[in-house]
Amino acid sequence: MGDTSGNLEPSIDIYPDQAAPIVRNTSDGRELARVRWGLPSSQYAQLQATKKRAAKIEEKRGAKLDDGEFADLLRMEPDRGTTNVRNTDSRHWKRWLGVEHRCVVPFTSFAEPDPASKTDGRTPNAWFALDDSRPLAFFAGIWVPQWESVRKVKTGLETIDLYGFLTTEPNGVVQPVHQKAMPVILTTPDELETWLTVPWEKACKLQRPLLNTDLKVVPQRD
Repeated sequence: MGDTSGNLEPSIDIYPDQAAPIVRNTSDGRELARVRWGLPSSQYAQLQATKKRAAKIEEKRGAKLDDGEFADLLRMEPDRGTTNVRNTDSRHWKRWLGVEHRCVVPFTSFAEPDPASKTDGRTPNAWFALDDSRPLAFFAGIWVPQWESVRKVKTGLETIDLYGFLTTEPNGVVQPVHQKAMPVILTTPDELETWLTVPWEKACKLQRPLLNTDLKVVPQRD
């Protein structure tokens, strides 16, 4: 396996729009690399955001934008990225479901905001892991090479590699904290090989919640 990640220092937590290590399929084989978290948002989402911004500009100057001005605005619409993929039937995601765009995202624990623990206006995280020792596991991920977009206004257009991971319905451990979804978690060598090598028609069967017995709430990270 190739390694372009450099010196991977220990990391307590990783947030969206930050670089993180993934193992991805490439034309030269598997590679450990640092890639930015947040897949391209849909054209529809970007269009709607641009329309809102255009309306504010038009209201301020008292005149409508012409087609060229709107096209430029759309091209420069900031996109912080979509962190995960749930609806794999969407045309937006289908183009990246092939083996060449598959990756796995290593983790030892992951967090979801816990509204039940909210105090003084703050919503702390609940942390989940396979057990108290936080052994290594993987999210089933997708990566997109050299995508041009504006991630941050101050840096303008960038061409970068991006990744995100699949989610599914929550199991009984995650559901009390996050009712909508949980990450798709891979825990065995066979599951990793399946995700990284087989056609989507077979790989899609891995988009399922982890068994309740294989996940637990662990103490908050310091």
